[in-house]
Amino acid sequence: MRHFEEQLDELRKRLLEMSGLVESAIYRSVQSLVEKDEQQAQQVLQNESRINQMEIDIDELATQLLALEQPVATDLRFITAATKINNDLERMGDLAVNIAERALSLMHEPLVKPLIDIPHMASLVEGMVRKVLDAFVRKDSELARSVLLSDDAVDELRDSIYGELISYMQRDPATVRQSVDLMFVARNLERIADHATNIAEDVLFLVEGVDVRHHAEARSAPK
Repeated sequence: MRHFEEQLDELRKRLLEMSGLVESAIYRSVQSLVEKDEQQAQQVLQNESRINQMEIDIDELATQLLALEQPVATDLRFITAATKINNDLERMGDLAVNIAERALSLMHEPLVKPLIDIPHMASLVEGMVRKVLDAFVRKDSELARSVLLSDDAVDELRDSIYGELISYMQRDPATVRQSVDLMFVARNLERIADHATNIAEDVLFLVEGVDVRHHAEARSAPK
């Protein structure tokens, strides 16, 4: 039993280490765009392989625990949630790479518009990621629910950014390539928020044993 508990702690530790790398990648990718900082973008690209390897290692550890220890109840829920969170974190890392690549594409050109909405959207998304990882560590279902409720604001900002960039392209076809790059940045941020939402749902499953993936009404706090 002691060995099993140590393995669970190791799984938790590796997830937290991976989450730190992913948080950093998201932040660096956006900063590379806003500040036209090529070094930040390159750092995101260089860390991708480390994140990918961590996903493999965490999956192997979780699979080993399931196969050899045959956990039940809370321990089983934790390992199941950890496996899903691991996958969401790796996808967030991929999306941060996508943003960094778009930043590199725009690095040496004047932008078609001031970057106001995208940093605001990035701040909301980074807040969601930070909160949901805190919710996982603290097993805080209320904090996880607050992340679910933040997703609509991110979607609204994405739609606003799309609308503005489309109007730029309609007025001046020369802005099309840059506008498309910025739309992809907004899309990738929105997808990161979706993965944060997935993790929030996993936290609720872990803490309360409820599955809220397809039941929006169940996302609200109990009356």
